[in-house]
Amino acid sequence: MNERAETGIIVHSISGFYYVEAAGFVYECKAKGNFRNRGLTPLTGDRVRFEPDGGKGFILEILPRKNELRRPPLANLSRLFIVASADRPKPNLFVIDKLTALAVNRGVEPVIVFSKTDLADVSAYRAIYEKAGFPVVCCSAEKGEGMDALTSLFADGVNAFTGNSGVGKSSILNALMPDLQLETNEISEKLGRGRHTTRSVRLYRHGGAYLADTPGFSSIDFEENGETIRKEELPLCFPEFAPFLDQCRFSPSCRHLNDKGCAVVEAVKAGVIPAERHLSYCRMYEAVKNFKDW
Repeated sequence: MNERAETGIIVHSISGFYYVEAAGFVYECKAKGNFRNRGLTPLTGDRVRFEPDGGKGFILEILPRKNELRRPPLANLSRLFIVASADRPKPNLFVIDKLTALAVNRGVEPVIVFSKTDLADVSAYRAIYEKAGFPVVCCSAEKGEGMDALTSLFADGVNAFTGNSGVGKSSILNALMPDLQLETNEISEKLGRGRHTTRSVRLYRHGGAYLADTPGFSSIDFEENGETIRKEELPLCFPEFAPFLDQCRFSPSCRHLNDKGCAVVEAVKAGVIPAERHLSYCRMYEAVKNFKDW
């Protein structure tokens, strides 16, 4: 055992350098070559053992992860705050639903955040996700509204903010921690969306928690060799389906699409499960139904 080794958390990584925080100090570290040989890549959020050398160091070991995401590339998440703006750009429910499904599948608790609520009413969207069983926060960084509600939901460990470009993730973090002064951009009038202002994942301390700003994206795709969910797992990623999964006539082979005797479909027709959520499920099922285990 290396007696000089310390334990810390990777708060930022870029171009092969990993910035590890330990005992209130941040070390610029490189990873030992054996990680590359084993096909391992340290991620922001990883707990690691490292050997310090002045203000620099070498990562010796990645401690066991409780979960990880590839997009955004993060490890050991407690909660994923999925941000969608009330307007400019308008909410993309399919993107929100993909992210909630990925979070649930990876053992991360999703929280839905509707930002820019000074621009438009989001009560209809809020109802969809509250009925689905997710915590929902409505906020306006411009007016400073909803910040206390957000802060009350931060969990110990890593809390990540993610969502489409231009939805206001960096603005929210600036409102929560004014000293950050993260770069933000105006929304393009022509495209109706923002430019990417965050280029890599970085963790910021907020009390006993870490907050992560992540790069924005205009789409998120399921890929067979990337971030995906098996079709058998997909129904479990929609928590509001749970009470009905064992009630289907041909359970467990029911696909919950338009199958005869499907209790999920009947719950959608009765308004118990939001139709928008079931539509997203059907679209996701079509995307993953032919994927094979690897």
